[in-house]
Amino acid sequence: MKFGGTSMAGTERIRTVAKLVAREVANGNEVAVVVSAMAGETDRLVNFCREANPRYDPAEYDVVVAAGEQITSGLLALTLQAMGTPARSWLGWQLPIRTEEAHARARIADIDTGALAAAMAKGEVAVIPGFQGLMDDGRVSTLGRGGSDTSAVAVAAALKADRCDIYTDVDGVYTTDPRIVARARKLDYVTYEEMLELASVGAKVLQTRSVGLAMKEGVRVQVLSSFVEGDEAPKKGTMIVSDEEIEEHQMERQLITGIAHDKNEAKIIVTRVPDKPGAVANIFGPLAAAGINVDMIIQNVGREKGETDVTFTVPATDLIRSIDLLEAAKDKIGFNRIISDDKVAKISVVGVGMKSHAGVASTMFRALADRGINIQAISTSEIKVSVLIDEDETELAVRVLHTAYGLDAD
Repeated sequence: MKFGGTSMAGTERIRTVAKLVAREVANGNEVAVVVSAMAGETDRLVNFCREANPRYDPAEYDVVVAAGEQITSGLLALTLQAMGTPARSWLGWQLPIRTEEAHARARIADIDTGALAAAMAKGEVAVIPGFQGLMDDGRVSTLGRGGSDTSAVAVAAALKADRCDIYTDVDGVYTTDPRIVARARKLDYVTYEEMLELASVGAKVLQTRSVGLAMKEGVRVQVLSSFVEGDEAPKKGTMIVSDEEIEEHQMERQLITGIAHDKNEAKIIVTRVPDKPGAVANIFGPLAAAGINVDMIIQNVGREKGETDVTFTVPATDLIRSIDLLEAAKDKIGFNRIISDDKVAKISVVGVGMKSHAGVASTMFRALADRGINIQAISTSEIKVSVLIDEDETELAVRVLHTAYGLDAD
């Protein structure tokens, strides 16, 4: 069981979480719990680091920000004990959860679950702080923002758990954001592949890394809400499982599973680039070296002078840095000027049904055209079509497409 920051926001919320955990124990389950820091706590700790030293050492940054989860794991263990449920907190270095790569963005390499599994077999609930681990040099590490989802899936995989329940402030995965489309439907099942695409294109339900790990390790993940009244049991959530398991439950898959939107996009146009081998590599090389993720890419038809324009998108937070890197490489690239726009949004339709059905993209383009919504860029994968549009038309586009693909609830 994994509980996010809003679920752990204060002693009353922690008491509700403890009741949910105790319910699973009463049902005869061995339970491990992964917790996030209280809502807003990690941001507070990050600000302390910046105030102390704007050029902070990442190793010391990890020491500070890992404290948020340490507090909630201890508080939940204390609350469970007060309710008569045996519980013990296990910090990242106590298991240990071994990590590699860099501080503040470590990746889990291995989890030693021997002592943990033995304690659980005796009926003790294991409460584990998410987001943290142990580097080879013995120092504490953190997995990057949203890392508790990844911690939970990794622990579930290491324990060979029957299921990993991720409790959030929503009761499952919907066909789109219900705050935009009131007739959005909650999905009973979603494939790993679809959830990975939805997470990567803007759906905020699960962290992308956690879905990729669940897919790799075959961990069945359920998304459900911890916001329940009194002793009420949480409603059934959304199961994220393999294609094979979904086929057992649904004979005929829906063509489109969901529609996601992401306003954290910025468009860059590099004009009058020499139309010759190596020119595009000169543009994207500096961005890749700086760890900037480029998404949609369009190269226009060459002009008579042997020049072309190259259009692409980057995360909005990386726009200024991207422009600075390109300007620094202007002589090598040989472009004329850079045009940028951060008032754009990416709209994506996702569904494994696309693999065997034609016309998904044309339905999208026609529906948007009928409402006068202009498409600025397009990218596709085997189960996804994404378009870039004006940010002001985001909500309209999502509603139009939700109806066009027959996703509206009756």
